[in-house]
Amino acid sequence: MSRLSVFVVEDSPTIRQNLIATLEEMAPVDVVGFAEDADGAIAELARNPPPCDLAIVDVLLRRGSGVDVLKALRERGSPLRRVVLTNYATSLVREHCLALGADRVFDKSGEVEGLLAYCESLAETRA
Repeated sequence: MSRLSVFVVEDSPTIRQNLIATLEEMAPVDVVGFAEDADGAIAELARNPPPCDLAIVDVLLRRGSGVDVLKALRERGSPLRRVVLTNYATSLVREHCLALGADRVFDKSGEVEGLLAYCESLAETRA
């Protein structure tokens, strides 16, 4: 199975470090970079070609939001796969993120296993 290259957009260093460790240990994933704010994420992720196979984006960031990142990628027609991982995965947030081009939305508190399974299925499809 080929490994998936992932870019993480998360402003909390603790959550980011734990997420990266979990992804790289439990899924066929190599984290190739991260950003702490929307502008940094957009600058990296909007490159052509994209720097990764999948972007994992939090909604609430210190500066800007994951929604800004999703909008920018949609406006640029980016082929990059993107998922949202948030503590605020209400039905309204899920619908809004999916409408902006997120492939999936996962709740940090209870759906990390779903995110890992999603990463594994993407890696299998690429193989």
